[in-house]
Amino acid sequence: MCLSIPARVDKIDGEQATCSVGTTSYNASLQLLEHENVKVGDYVLIHTGFAIQKMDEEEARLSLKTFEEFNALNEEMDKEEKEKGERLI
Repeated sequence: MCLSIPARVDKIDGEQATCSVGTTSYNASLQLLEHENVKVGDYVLIHTGFAIQKMDEEEARLSLKTFEEFNALNEEMDKEEKEKGERLI
């Protein structure tokens, strides 16, 4: 399964961008988005070190919210699995 993450463009240096998701920064090539006119403050989807699509801020926020919900669900499932395992011992 392939996964791309929405990130905000914080800095552009030629064809390289420094992008952030929360407090984590990523470097991404902008080579695939030459025609999109990406600017600082824009949101892009990053996959394997490349910005592959420009997206609007609301779409990015909704996607990030979905990632947070999946993370919370995974943490809850891990907790339940651990508790179930402890009861079996």
